[in-house]
Amino acid sequence: MEWQLRIYDIDPDSFDEWVREWRDHVAPLRRALGFEIVGPWVERDATRFVWLLGYDGLDGFEEADDRYYASAQRRALEPDPARHIRGIETRMLRDVDTT
Repeated sequence: MEWQLRIYDIDPDSFDEWVREWRDHVAPLRRALGFEIVGPWVERDATRFVWLLGYDGLDGFEEADDRYYASAQRRALEPDPARHIRGIETRMLRDVDTT
């Protein structure tokens, strides 16, 4: 499984709207396209939104992510939920064998 930690700084004036759009549109579409979601979490005072997104397909995370953004379903999201995002930090993570 490949994981990506996503940390978004959200426009303070639309934080609740972002959370609602993510929950109602982004998360279900990600799941429908084969992603696993852990989270999300919010740091409300900083208007920060954090989530962990996983993918386990043979094609790899990057290709699946590109396919998500190119999909007709994602392009059809109007208005685009990304309009609320002021900054993005991402980190690719891998599972650690604990056996």
